[in-house]
Amino acid sequence: MTRPTARVLALLEILQAGGTRTVAELAGRLGVDERTVRRYVDHLIDLEVPVRSVRGRYGGYRLAPGYRMPPLMLTDEEALAVLLGLVAGRRAGLVTTSVAAMESAAAKVRRVLPEALGRRLEALLATTEFTAPARRVTTPETGVLLMLAEAARHRRPVAVGYSAWSGRRSERTVHPYGIVLHSGRWYVTGADSASGEVRTFRLDRIETAAVLPGSFEVPEGFDPTARVLSGLAEVPYLHEVSVRVRGTAEQIRSRLPAGIATVQELPADPAREPAAKADHDSPEPSEPRAVSEEGGEWVRVRLRAERLDWVAAALAWLERPFVIESPDALRDHVHALARRLATCADAVTGADGATAAPAPPPP
Repeated sequence: MTRPTARVLALLEILQAGGTRTVAELAGRLGVDERTVRRYVDHLIDLEVPVRSVRGRYGGYRLAPGYRMPPLMLTDEEALAVLLGLVAGRRAGLVTTSVAAMESAAAKVRRVLPEALGRRLEALLATTEFTAPARRVTTPETGVLLMLAEAARHRRPVAVGYSAWSGRRSERTVHPYGIVLHSGRWYVTGADSASGEVRTFRLDRIETAAVLPGSFEVPEGFDPTARVLSGLAEVPYLHEVSVRVRGTAEQIRSRLPAGIATVQELPADPAREPAAKADHDSPEPSEPRAVSEEGGEWVRVRLRAERLDWVAAALAWLERPFVIESPDALRDHVHALARRLATCADAVTGADGATAAPAPPPP
């Protein structure tokens, strides 16, 4: 339940927006009765907040002209939310500012907190660990992020100077359909004038940006997140991997990180269909799926990777039968991983605490 202090501060926030608010309006927004609103107003007056009462048909409460709320008036929960948001957001790539800016903002919050609350929050931050992101966090320029967000909201084209991963720089006009944060990186996706297609761009590689006159329409049903993830899965890498895995598409996708692979359902192999299926009397059967001789569906997983050793580990994590289609070099990595796992599983600890591999079997 919201405490009275929080509702008093919420009342001050509403009045700070300006204008005269009726008692009925304030009661509805705060979720209390009108008598309680008047009691909250008395609390604000006791805190020397200049709340003025306006009589008449359109009367209510308003703040005295020229009054500005103090820099921060936070409850314990709000102060905790702000500080944790700054720290966790920075480490997750949500806060697109420098470390110095984040520390400065956190210090300003601490300075205006009551001493007891400040000590408690300092203790929390000092004893809290944040797990590292899956990869190094990249932070775009704050101005670029905010400009693209506003352009996406109001559907305004943006001229950008972009540096690709190869280092080649280009000038293009982008119609930003949406902005996505994925795995510590910010992306914008939308129509690209250079290719005439929908493309995805990393915001930390945008060197210049300027909003242009005009407007555009976003395709109906467009999903920015789905587009970014599918685009990342199609980025060219050193190795093109194709593997058949036994299981449904949903089961396999749940075991793979989003954006690294595409999972395709396979058409059925008539030679491997169970005999009972031939007796199905449906006049127009649905498209069958691939079924293994042992039973169960098969799907094809395609992904791109710079290194194959982690692909072998990902296949082991699936915990399902699989068949490597390409590249053949992946088989060597799977065998090597299997040998390492078997060696570790058979290792023993001696009386002196030293760990040693078991002796090889006799020839």
